[in-house]
Amino acid sequence: MNATLSLPGYFTIGGQRLTLFGGPCMAESLELCCEVAAFLRELCGELDIQYVFKASFDKANRSSGSSRRGPGLVKGLAMLQEVKSRYHLPVVTDIHECCEAAAAAEVADILQIPAFLCRQTDLLAAAGETGRAVNIKKGQFMAPEDMRGAMEKVYATGNRQVLLTERGSSFGYHNLVVDLRSLPIMRGFGVPVVFDATHSVQLPGGLGNASGGQREFIRPLARAAAAVGIDALFAEVHPCPDQAWSDGPNSLDFRSARQILTEVKRIYDLTRTI
Repeated sequence: MNATLSLPGYFTIGGQRLTLFGGPCMAESLELCCEVAAFLRELCGELDIQYVFKASFDKANRSSGSSRRGPGLVKGLAMLQEVKSRYHLPVVTDIHECCEAAAAAEVADILQIPAFLCRQTDLLAAAGETGRAVNIKKGQFMAPEDMRGAMEKVYATGNRQVLLTERGSSFGYHNLVVDLRSLPIMRGFGVPVVFDATHSVQLPGGLGNASGGQREFIRPLARAAAAVGIDALFAEVHPCPDQAWSDGPNSLDFRSARQILTEVKRIYDLTRTI
């Protein structure tokens, strides 16, 4: 089952063309956002991949209360609007509280529900009521079939523009494992599915006061997910991942992003011919 979702003025997710949700984990600065957006826009143009810019204005679920959280709602949305206008790109960003939904929807084309919050009824309803597309990340604690309930909470608002994202499941302490069966299960609900290749190799809290990551496994997992069947790939990309303010250990640099996207695109295209 190939479901589609339209982003008015841009393109349709699903169907024959792969889509990338990509950018830095955190909107550290306008300069960083523009550098990553420019690189990925050019790369996706070369590879014939549809591109949605991703960055978070607030990282509300950091391991430590002293960790950087980002520029905040007002300044962060201004950065995202500048990227959107300068590069004519659709934008996806996280919301964590109901009060953020309407403001974020003024800029973002897709509102993203973080995995830890995927069962929060009021948050899902607030996102749905904006009329924007809603990308719900599957909780690390959720079975894929249970994501139907999260999807239906958005549907109850009259908004049927929903995507579901696989990002790994808790496997003991400080570890995640990806069950690729979740992709066809969630796709069977009639919605496009996204594979979050970078968060799936995260080691939650693995550094004590921060999360670690095993970026060497991003490539094989992304290739495998593309072979199973996805509509979009999610990847956090940073010019210097080891200097990133958030999720550096599981982010891609530009060279790795080029290699992985090239390979995933080839596999994606093959799945559309068989």
